[in-house]
Amino acid sequence: MAMYAWEGMTRTGEVKKGEFEAPDEAAVVAQLRRQQLRPVNIKVKGKGMAFEIKLPFLQPKVKEKDIVVFTRQFATMIGAGLPLVQCLDILAEQQPNPAFKKVLYDVKESVESGATFADSLKRHPTVFDDLFVNLVAAGEVGGILDTILNRLATYIEKAMKLKGKVKAAMVYPAAIMAVAIGVVVLLLWKVIPVFAKMFTDFGAALPAATQAVINMSNWVGRNGIFLLIVIAGIVVAIRQINKTEKGKLAIDSFLLKTPVFGDLILKNAVAKFTRTLGTMISSGVPILDALDICSRTAGNRVLEIAIKEARTSISQGKTLAEPLGKNKVFPPMVVQMIGVGEQTGAMDNMLAKIADFYDDEVDTAVGALMSLLEPMIIVFLGVVIGGIVISMYLPIFQIAGAIK
Repeated sequence: MAMYAWEGMTRTGEVKKGEFEAPDEAAVVAQLRRQQLRPVNIKVKGKGMAFEIKLPFLQPKVKEKDIVVFTRQFATMIGAGLPLVQCLDILAEQQPNPAFKKVLYDVKESVESGATFADSLKRHPTVFDDLFVNLVAAGEVGGILDTILNRLATYIEKAMKLKGKVKAAMVYPAAIMAVAIGVVVLLLWKVIPVFAKMFTDFGAALPAATQAVINMSNWVGRNGIFLLIVIAGIVVAIRQINKTEKGKLAIDSFLLKTPVFGDLILKNAVAKFTRTLGTMISSGVPILDALDICSRTAGNRVLEIAIKEARTSISQGKTLAEPLGKNKVFPPMVVQMIGVGEQTGAMDNMLAKIADFYDDEVDTAVGALMSLLEPMIIVFLGVVIGGIVISMYLPIFQIAGAIK
């Protein structure tokens, strides 16, 4: 994308000037013609001096918040009767995120060339996932695109909120433990050797606790680099294992069985699955397509397998609740409510109720997790760091007692 300065003439002969960002000069000409202006002069702004350096890790990314705002505004414009291309042009022009601006201009050009809105979105799978594309396709076919977009925005907002809760529950204790381990390593690596040299000069026998801490400090000093290599190796090995089918299944199964965290992971997955499936069914997406998308966005291999088995069951003319109940991954209450939804023909409403219930359950689980972890972290810091400090002061106390 480049910034173009342009001059155009109206039908009455009035000359107008301006500038906007576009992928090439042809796009600028097309834009001016849509505004009923005859192009007079078009040039790249700052040509001959401008250059850009693109580093992948420095490039702006399209965030979920950007997509939510775009979806809400787009739904409002479509509902007000504005043409699709005009909506995309307005939203692209006012988009502050350069990466998203480029995507929206590309989507607009694709629609102008005759492609459907859903197919144009599909060109950018890293921005618009399968769920978004399929719901938009259903909205275009059903003539309820504005309704579908509002549902999408609500879904993404709730998904962001849920993800934020789980992230807070995971990141907070991990950050505290990382800082604590860093402090302990710093004490053993830099501070304890100073005390050890001072105690060696005294020539007296050291208390067992003090000697143990000094021995640990010496070991860290000698093997610190080796320890870092081992830790890095373990992290790399886990990542490689997680890339294999069996490895990912084993890790995901282990995570679901972990105390406290496993329950939180399951509740989050159930809330996400029911919310996604309910949104797609209520929007007119065929249930087999909806289950296929849900399985690919489950986030856990164990649940993915359960959802795929349910999809196979439905394709054979069976119910959804039956295979979910046999798999025993989903809680019995969820299976029973889905079964009731199938019998009454109100599956989408039942799934929405389950999702709302498990959203609240995640809230409760996060609160319980924080209440459990905070005192444990405080005790850990007190025992480990406090124990190291006290062990270093024991010889000083002994010397002070001997002087008396």
